Amino acid sequence: MVASEAQPFSKTGGLADVATALPKALGRLGHDVTVVTPRYRGIAPGAPAGECAVEVAARELRGEFHEVPLGPGARVILLGCPLLYDRPGIYGEGGRDYADNAVRYAFLSAAAIEYASQRAEPFDILHSHDWQGGLLPIYARRLSGTVRPGTVFTIHNLAYQGVFDKAWVTRLGLEWKDFTIGGFEFYDRVSFLKAGINFAEAITTVSPTYAEEIQRAGDGSGLEGVVRARRGALTGILNGIDTDEWNPAADSCLPTAFDANHLEGKAAAKAALLELFGFPLNDETGARPIVGMVSRMVDQKGLDLIAAVAADLASLAATFVVVGTGEAKYQGMWTRLAQARPDRVGVFIGFDERRAHLVEAGADIFLMPSRFEPCGLNQMYSMRYGTVPVVRAVGGLVDTVRPYNPRNGQGTGFLFSEYEPAAMLDALGRALAAFGNKKIWTRLQKNGMRADFSWDRSAAEYVKMYRRIKRRHLRDRGLHGI
Repeated sequence: MVASEAQPFSKTGGLADVATALPKALGRLGHDVTVVTPRYRGIAPGAPAGECAVEVAARELRGEFHEVPLGPGARVILLGCPLLYDRPGIYGEGGRDYADNAVRYAFLSAAAIEYASQRAEPFDILHSHDWQGGLLPIYARRLSGTVRPGTVFTIHNLAYQGVFDKAWVTRLGLEWKDFTIGGFEFYDRVSFLKAGINFAEAITTVSPTYAEEIQRAGDGSGLEGVVRARRGALTGILNGIDTDEWNPAADSCLPTAFDANHLEGKAAAKAALLELFGFPLNDETGARPIVGMVSRMVDQKGLDLIAAVAADLASLAATFVVVGTGEAKYQGMWTRLAQARPDRVGVFIGFDERRAHLVEAGADIFLMPSRFEPCGLNQMYSMRYGTVPVVRAVGGLVDTVRPYNPRNGQGTGFLFSEYEPAAMLDALGRALAAFGNKKIWTRLQKNGMRADFSWDRSAAEYVKMYRRIKRRHLRDRGLHGI
């Protein structure tokens, strides 16, 4: 696998979680998985595992491989190249992408292919993620052997496409014959994402609903026609979560362990969360429901909806705790709300793993009003921790959160469909009303905590796809199947 970020080495979003949780799950199922990812600044090296020299941008770039074990059958190869990766940011600084990102991530894919070519035992599958790994299926042509590996490309978020000037074509070792509508040309520029979609044998995305959404006009970020043309190769496989890392019964970030049969520890997490954000620990504060958010502060995550009703939110009978970073206007919005209503709003600008875990565990409600959401992980973390999600009915959110039905007590959360502030407030209001009934609320909590969002289920679907690809390769070459 090739990914531009991987937890715990680097992270800006859910890709990092997937890039290590899926390989670990595949390893548990008896497969052998290697993840290649950059060694960014501050990441300690692992055991030396070789080196490479690859020509990119008309010069030879050298890289070093360092191996770190992930678990049975799985490992991470950290690709070291200080010239490209030893920088303050991952993708950029001060709100601007690095100007040479085309080189940085072309080198990642090319170096991964070089690593694969050095192994005594050939790989069956090359699986790359998002635009940063979009060139891997093209560079895979360089591998020789009786049976070349199959290629899989996963779209985590179609909105991020890796588009660069066409002057990069030959500098990245690409060919003009592929600079076409059916290749990687996108409005007379090079699209790494389009390369992945058009040149990989199989395409996956991170939920069944998102796989359908990105084929619709207006929801495909300009690539809906490209995706539709390859719909026969497209599969929506819902992401899982790392149930070892996100486990309220064994979470070192929490003051007390708890599970679906012993919810008492959730009260201790709530008290710790209030204290961490500086709220007074009194009966009034403790009785109010906590609405939590851990999110990038961008339009995609519904921050424009929140901004439209910010004053209304702060006046609700609830306490808001928010962790995240993003656009300055939304960071400023939350900071001003916290200053104006310190009794109701607490905010931490940035990302902190302990705070994120404590929000998931200590909040009563998790708000996720996304404009679009390919899969989403936080709603699954929330349910596992007995925190009831309020989400918009899109993408992976509608695939994972079942709407609460007051007639039979079924469901795990509250959904709204229209992308309107009033619709979001209505769903939040329904959740707050349900919180007032302890019997109903406990039922909702336990429903969510008992749902299966493990990666083992999702990994089994990937294995089926990998096997289909390998069988096809063997059949095409007149060899025996597996």
